[in-house]
Amino acid sequence: MAVKVLIKRKVPQNLESKLLELLRQLRTHTMNQPGYISGETLKRLDKPEETLVISTWQSVEDWRKWVMSSERKEIQSKIDVFLGTGTEYELYEY
Repeated sequence: MAVKVLIKRKVPQNLESKLLELLRQLRTHTMNQPGYISGETLKRLDKPEETLVISTWQSVEDWRKWVMSSERKEIQSKIDVFLGTGTEYELYEY
């Protein structure tokens, strides 16, 4: 069963351009993962520092394999260090 993963981050505007390369790396690697269907990145209008990535996967197992992979953990840890806070994840199924 397909799942949607909501990925929430608070990205201060002064760090946005510096994080862009890390976020691009993460997106590029994600698109090549088994089970990945699609993704989109949204910026909150009333709070521009808040971003939401909506990622669609064929199964929760596909998502978990990706989230636990060493290549993803490496990039994500750099993002979290840069932001000074963790990233929030929420999983939903159809």
